[in-house]
Amino acid sequence: MSEISALESELAGLVLTTFTEETALELGGLLVQAARDERLPVVIDIRTADRTLFHAALPGSAPMNDLWAQRKSAVALRFQQSSLVVGLRLAQKGETLTDHGLDLAAYADHGGAVPIRVAGVGVVAVATVSGLPSRDDHAMVVTALKRLRG
Repeated sequence: MSEISALESELAGLVLTTFTEETALELGGLLVQAARDERLPVVIDIRTADRTLFHAALPGSAPMNDLWAQRKSAVALRFQQSSLVVGLRLAQKGETLTDHGLDLAAYADHGGAVPIRVAGVGVVAVATVSGLPSRDDHAMVVTALKRLRG
């Protein structure tokens, strides 16, 4: 199984039954606790297309992490897929975000932004971590979503 297929399969199992502001706070709390436990210098951002639901900048993170979180979130919301999968797919095709008319100042196809899907609804938000290597940012969000699902 290719890395892309494995990632897509994993994400397909993370569909939630509901997602509210309370759910965003719970997910944000799980991510903050995981980051604090490991002393990770990350920014955590959970947002819809038009609203920030949760944001935290942990010690050691930098303003650039906020910018990266916004750009990765924009990719996940635009493509309705994790920013890591989008980046891997584009690389596989020899394409970039600019080939799709997107400005690199506003979009980044590096791992860390994972769309939040609700059964029967689709993508309602995105959870993003920025500050670690691409796959580690992604894995941190996936792990928290798994914990949230129980």
